Amino acid sequence: MYKDILNPKVQEFIVNNLNSNIVDLILKGSPFEDIDIRDLAEQIESKKKAEKKLPTWFHTKKIYYPSKVSIEQTSSEVTAAYKSKLVSGETLADLTGGFGVDSYYFSKQIKNVFHFEIDEKLSKIVAHNFNELNVNIYCFAESGIEGIKDKSFDVLYIDPSRRHEAKGKVFYLSNCEPNVITHQDYLLDRTTTVMIKTSPMLDLSIGLRELKHVAAIHIVAVNNDVKELLWILNRNHIGNYVIKTINIKENTTEEFSFDPKIKADATFSDPKSYLYEPNAAIMKSGGFEAIPSYFKIDKLDKNTHLYTSDTLIDFPGRRFFIEKTVSYTKKDIKLFISNTANITTRNFPESVEQIRKKWKIAEGGNNYLFFTTLSNGKKVILECTKIKP
Repeated sequence: MYKDILNPKVQEFIVNNLNSNIVDLILKGSPFEDIDIRDLAEQIESKKKAEKKLPTWFHTKKIYYPSKVSIEQTSSEVTAAYKSKLVSGETLADLTGGFGVDSYYFSKQIKNVFHFEIDEKLSKIVAHNFNELNVNIYCFAESGIEGIKDKSFDVLYIDPSRRHEAKGKVFYLSNCEPNVITHQDYLLDRTTTVMIKTSPMLDLSIGLRELKHVAAIHIVAVNNDVKELLWILNRNHIGNYVIKTINIKENTTEEFSFDPKIKADATFSDPKSYLYEPNAAIMKSGGFEAIPSYFKIDKLDKNTHLYTSDTLIDFPGRRFFIEKTVSYTKKDIKLFISNTANITTRNFPESVEQIRKKWKIAEGGNNYLFFTTLSNGKKVILECTKIKP
């Protein structure tokens, strides 16, 4: 940390240049004798990254920022706030603390939070920021795995990062650092509850094969974009686990939970009056067969993850009124197809790009076309109007 960065005049310069061109700024050089322009540029870029993702940090004075990569990799305040509601007890250790966003929100629920960060420079930055944010969190510049060796906690939280050499390959937790697979017994010896955050890239079946005592999996999306998977391990848990899907939107949160071990028999139907498309968290969960019995609606086909009903219901995803169902034949398409439309394909042999090129359909407008397959094998187009929330 360079304390001079926190000088009021330097901070004012950073704020005044949030929208400046960084390349031009670097070429001009630093207006401050003891501060390198590259350090100023790093603060400007990182603070700008934090504006929407970390508004609490952005609007707090004298916050010191690490590289923008650290900001990009950290949890958002939205997802950190969600996971903080899943913990309880007196003590929690964040074993891979990073920029400290998760620890900050955990401290709103847990009295004693311990932040471990092996990068000494980042640990000092985080300790300074916690002081400016007026929160009491214990910071340690060491490996969290080593730091808890002779201690016990109510909750352990870990966000392992994928090792560089594993990129581009199938995602396994054993390819991450710290390796939670080799350490999971060690962790569960020191707590009852372990929460593991992983990338949405991790296949649920792979995680379930690698981890023990999984009590729940939370699939967290923000505005229909899956951001993270949360694996809750409980030392005393034996039996079925629950999958919980969450889609956090600006004014509401869509939630849907199910036990994947309970067999659900889906009912099938041709398109009725309304069409439902599950949100991204549900799509990641694979809970397609549980939806019909839970919401009392029908599925279009076993491999078509679209649903229909005669009566409009609340649903965790997009809802549409079906204006028309058209057979996917050259003759029928020419009679109705529009020049512009929003296109979605589900269980269909052609991609969106192929369809646009083939039928000369530009993107946009208020018309929604679903190219899909029904339970009798028939290929159809559903022309729909989107129903606003």
